[in-house]
Amino acid sequence: MIAEPETPNGISYQKENEGHSESDNDVENQRRGSESISSSWKRRRDHSEKSRRRSSSLRSCRQIRSNAREQQDEVEAVTLFEVVRMGKSAMQSVVDDWIEEYKQDRNTALLDLIIFFIQCSGCRGMVTAEVFQNMHSPDIRRKMTEEFDEETGLQYKKFMVYPWILNVTWPLDLDSGDYPLTMSGPYWKKFKPNFCEFLSVLIHHCQYTIIHDEYLMDTVVSLLTGLSDSQVRGFRHTSTLAAMKLMTALINVSLSLRVQLHNTQRQCEVEKEKTKSRPNRGLETLLRKKEEIIEKQENIENLMNAIFKGIFVHRYRDALPEIRAICIEEIGIWMKTCSDRFLTDSYLKYVGWTLHDKQSDVRLKCLMGLLSLYSDRECCVKMDLFTCRFKDRIKSMTLDKESEVAVQAIKVLTLMLQNCEDALTSSDCKQLSHFVYSAHRPVALAAGEFLHRKLFCSQDSEVQDELSERKEKASRNISHLKTLVNFYQESEGCTHSAYLVDSLWDSSAFLLKDWESMTSLLLENDDQEEEAFTNIQKKALVEIMLSSIRQAAEGLPPGGRCLGKKMGKERKSQIDDRAKLTEHFIVALPQLLAKYSTDGEKVIKLNLLQVPQYFDLEVYSTVQLEKHLDTLLKQIKEIVEQETGSEVLEFCSKAYLFLNKEELAAHEQVELAKSQLLDQLVGRFNQLLKDFFHKGDSFDEAESHQMWSTLKRITTFHNGHDITRWNLLKSTCTLLKSGLEDGNVSEPIIIQAIKCSYFHIMWQLSKVSEGMCSKSTQTSVGKQMRGFCYICRRYLTNVNSAVREQAFVILCDLLLVFSHEVLSSGQENAEPFTYVPEASLQSELVAFVMDHVFVPQGSEIVSKDDERRAGILHKRRNLLAAFCKLIVFSVVEMDIAANIFKQYIKYYIDYGDIIKETLSRTRQIDKIQCAKTLFQSLKQLFSELLQAQGSNITRWSQPFTSIKDLARRFSLTFGLDQLKTREAMAMLHKSGIEFAFRDVNAKGKNQPPPNLAFLDILSEFSPKLLNTDKRTVFNYLERFITDQMAVESGEEWLPLSSYRRSLLDTRDDETVSTSSGDRSPPSPVHHHSRAASLKRRHHTEDSGDAGLNEEQWGKRFPSVLMSRLTSTELRENERHMNQRASRKKEHPLDKDGMQSLCSEYGTATMGVTDRTITDSAKLPENDLDDLNEILDIDND
Repeated sequence: MIAEPETPNGISYQKENEGHSESDNDVENQRRGSESISSSWKRRRDHSEKSRRRSSSLRSCRQIRSNAREQQDEVEAVTLFEVVRMGKSAMQSVVDDWIEEYKQDRNTALLDLIIFFIQCSGCRGMVTAEVFQNMHSPDIRRKMTEEFDEETGLQYKKFMVYPWILNVTWPLDLDSGDYPLTMSGPYWKKFKPNFCEFLSVLIHHCQYTIIHDEYLMDTVVSLLTGLSDSQVRGFRHTSTLAAMKLMTALINVSLSLRVQLHNTQRQCEVEKEKTKSRPNRGLETLLRKKEEIIEKQENIENLMNAIFKGIFVHRYRDALPEIRAICIEEIGIWMKTCSDRFLTDSYLKYVGWTLHDKQSDVRLKCLMGLLSLYSDRECCVKMDLFTCRFKDRIKSMTLDKESEVAVQAIKVLTLMLQNCEDALTSSDCKQLSHFVYSAHRPVALAAGEFLHRKLFCSQDSEVQDELSERKEKASRNISHLKTLVNFYQESEGCTHSAYLVDSLWDSSAFLLKDWESMTSLLLENDDQEEEAFTNIQKKALVEIMLSSIRQAAEGLPPGGRCLGKKMGKERKSQIDDRAKLTEHFIVALPQLLAKYSTDGEKVIKLNLLQVPQYFDLEVYSTVQLEKHLDTLLKQIKEIVEQETGSEVLEFCSKAYLFLNKEELAAHEQVELAKSQLLDQLVGRFNQLLKDFFHKGDSFDEAESHQMWSTLKRITTFHNGHDITRWNLLKSTCTLLKSGLEDGNVSEPIIIQAIKCSYFHIMWQLSKVSEGMCSKSTQTSVGKQMRGFCYICRRYLTNVNSAVREQAFVILCDLLLVFSHEVLSSGQENAEPFTYVPEASLQSELVAFVMDHVFVPQGSEIVSKDDERRAGILHKRRNLLAAFCKLIVFSVVEMDIAANIFKQYIKYYIDYGDIIKETLSRTRQIDKIQCAKTLFQSLKQLFSELLQAQGSNITRWSQPFTSIKDLARRFSLTFGLDQLKTREAMAMLHKSGIEFAFRDVNAKGKNQPPPNLAFLDILSEFSPKLLNTDKRTVFNYLERFITDQMAVESGEEWLPLSSYRRSLLDTRDDETVSTSSGDRSPPSPVHHHSRAASLKRRHHTEDSGDAGLNEEQWGKRFPSVLMSRLTSTELRENERHMNQRASRKKEHPLDKDGMQSLCSEYGTATMGVTDRTITDSAKLPENDLDDLNEILDIDND
């Protein structure tokens, strides 16, 4: 409830406080026009007058509320809060009506305004007001409190709002953050701007009248000051926003008063000049008006001081970041609007201090305010001290973790560079310029604007676009290009030109699109000018030119930078830029290639050869520029004939490939030029090949080099173009066979011949897959592939490392492409091409990997050159990856991967990622076979260790612990779902137990088996077993343990006891979850632990074996321990048997016959009845026989 102030007669008025919890039906009110809202507001005002008349007849508050409900159907009450919430369409008229009501009864109208602020704060409680009679009463201080009533669960706040003392009551959930300024949704999203607009309109309409009555504003400021000091964030947030907006509006009023005062002062001076001798009534009127204006201005100044000192000074460091942001945003507006008063160091310090705020939104508001200030030169003059003190902080904000803050910081520094002389040093500028290479595009664009101002706008930047003469513009752009090239060379070298161009694209596009100036700089003679470009500068300029061409043609930022959605205007500009660059470079590119094709500058040629891919080739036919195309093709042909570098030849091949598009009119012209070039190259190679076989040993080195260079050009073009019609496979295979038989072919020629043959076969396979060949051709392709694989296989033992590595990679790729899985996925009849490598070839491949990839540390090339060492490692990784692909796609047997997996720990740094991914893929293919492969890896390592150290293996030695570490890594790769890996784990434990007890110690039966230490390694996989599987594996283990072994307790028998404990320990399974959703019942062994402990204690007291611990007792009496544990476990299994049978699905019988070990659930899983289970608990020997029958263990 809201109570009006008491009248002198002691009568109180109460009105219902309608919070923001009204129903959604109020949304319909928003659709009503401004006339209905205004009329309802007037009816509400008339209704309030009637209420006051009724109140004069001493009616109670309940009577007033009942009368209001009776008239609810006739009069629709629309409060100020509802007007603001519904929209600002009728705000002008509502404010005018409220002013009229204030003039008639200021207490009632002012109370309505107070209620408005309370409601906007989200208060759902009630507000009461009482007039205090004595301002110096001691009770006033006592009433200025904020407390909590534990009995009612309500919170109270009492504070003075002249001439009342307000008592606001609200529930505790008001501080939950649910109030109009923070509420989301379409219903509340416009509340904040409407609220601010209402306050601005209110002050604007009152600026000439009631704002100066020393009653309205004093009360409002007092109210907002009291609310801003509340602990409730809704009150504090809303009142601070209102106070800051009122402050902004009062500043506008103050500025208006200044204008009035200035005009009045001028009028007074004019009147004084008119009548100096006689009195003038007009002058007296002006003087009185001047005094009134000064008085009003002083009143406004007092109000602003009260708001600033009472609210801003306390709330700019509020705990709520939204409140701090409001304060900083508004003080920036004050400084810009009224700079003569607020743009001083005493106010700027608040902005400077807040630059260190922890919240990015607050820091952003500071920078936005400074952005508007530094854009004005007059303001910059007043900020010298601030700039000097806080420049370093702003500069450090360019590295802010929030990119938007960094962007605005760079923009502030750009304006500081532009409007503040000597504010930034050369080191500051250099640091900021480097942000053009930032991966975040907005930051880079802001830095590009800074660099543009620094490099190109230092002297005549303001008039550079107004120059009309073309020569002056070209001269200026050439000068700018030289400056840009120098910056590019000094900053990041010649590897990031695309980032530089993208950063400058918005600010310096006029320069980056001036390809005529770039071309003129590249085509000018070195002797023309004293300041001609050096070769290094030309390289940098060509890179910048290529990046600008790419940016103009594609409109895409470089890798790592994101681009927003393109607008239609940007797309049209991109099309125009591409047409423009095509028309220019169609003529200029042949000239550039002609000049730089003979130079040794490979970088320039590489960049120039990439230009044609950005052409709009339709321009060739529309503009009739075929002759220029012929010139370009001739220049590319000359480069091919001259160059032997791989990169240059690849870009020449790509240029032909791009220009030779079938849909273009110039297709035939380019195809003819390409055919002529290849005819020439193939003819030259065939002639050299004939000379090679004819001359024999007399084939000199020059001719050998010519053959290599010609074959390399052919091979490079064969990679991207189909030249199978020249049938080079026969010639290259003949050359390779000659190298195998006679050894008279040089290694570089062999490498190129292997590549050329491989490309020929792949192009043939492509034709077959497209259905372009006959069956005879398909058969021929299969034979050619097998014959070539045989040649590559023989080259695996070549003395030259480059030759054998190339042969290995090509052979692996061919085996992968022609494997059954790959071919069957793309073609139905793939049998003629399917090639399954025989076992001998697989052994040769894995031996090659072991000899040339997993090289011992002592035999590695010792070199201080890190780049060379990285290159060697890269080659070895490629070799390993090529072979691992054969494993993943089942081209070779999975068992052969054991040799790879066992190197996982030893070469983890170099190849760990490749081996781990291979292991993961093989596990997805076949979990059981993968587990067998891992077992083979561990078995091989253990056997090697046993052979090296003999039977006396030290369990704590480094080699043994590394094998255990490898086993632990293998175990972790199986994940947490034990059900999915159940069969694999069972098979692994079965094989491990058999391997551990396979051999008999030659020293006698009393000695442990030679492989018994392998059980210590096998225990790393025990946590991956289910509880029931651990029991079964334990029973299987007991079969191999004789009575003599059970009583042994030496150190050499510790692996056996350790493995047994890992099978009896079920704690690991309690914390393991399965992704399939099936949870096993509580572990039988776990439930048995306490009972077994009591039984053991009872047995110890009754017998004479009290001195034996559990382990020794179990070793002496293994059968009794088996019976005790098994019976308890099986009783628990009997309890949960029906549940498991309904939830678990049966697992199929694997090829090793481990049916029961790999699928337990169901009545047939144990293979015995309840009676058999009980009997097995009593007779361990029979239990082992039944287990053997169920698992079919002996049928390996």
